[in-house]
Amino acid sequence: MVLSKSVFMKTYVVFGGSRGIGASLVSALLKDSHRVINVSRKASEVEHQNLSFYSLDVLDDEWNSLPEMQEIHGLAYCPGSIDLKPLRRVMVKDMEEAMDINLYGALKAVQWAYPVMRKTANSAIVLFSTVAVTQGMPFHSVVASAKGAVEGFTKSLAAEFAPKVRVNCIAPSLTDTELAGDLLRDDKRREASADRHPLKRIGQREDIAHAAQYLLGEESSWVTGQVLHVDGGMSSVRV
Repeated sequence: MVLSKSVFMKTYVVFGGSRGIGASLVSALLKDSHRVINVSRKASEVEHQNLSFYSLDVLDDEWNSLPEMQEIHGLAYCPGSIDLKPLRRVMVKDMEEAMDINLYGALKAVQWAYPVMRKTANSAIVLFSTVAVTQGMPFHSVVASAKGAVEGFTKSLAAEFAPKVRVNCIAPSLTDTELAGDLLRDDKRREASADRHPLKRIGQREDIAHAAQYLLGEESSWVTGQVLHVDGGMSSVRV
């Protein structure tokens, strides 16, 4: 199937747009009347005339289910993982699984989209890291290693793709999504997590989605190769 150019303002592809930060980003883009392609394992509950859904597990080798695009103004790769454990319990397979979802999935998404994006004016890619890359945290060796690779990937692509495609990364702190549900499963944990942040609250998925929307849009047309910390001050402020 070929998706042709349309009357919609712009066309964005969101991998993992059915839940969490990805779902909030999809909603924000739709509010601005953009055309959005959601690529996820399961469809979201949102229905909109400007929203298309394609079922795909990014860990699969077969990507032929995706449409042939005529234009892609922005790509956001939102799938991720949180695997927290002491080093004595870390297995090689844990690192492999984290790299599969966080880095290799992003690699495949970018390789699929770039041939079209390089022909689309002012196109942009947004990837996701974590505050734990900059701010060392106990038990984060698996996720911090994988996301550190994503940050390096971001900067390398920004150099390689300039000036045709901008590439940036967002590094959130703990955000209230389904992925972090186990870490925020009761009021005591929520309160303790909020208190660790200088702004004294847990991040909301809309906080991160709005930052991603900025990096995808024309307002950030002179921004590339950056890691934007949306973390309540965790990475840089002590109070």
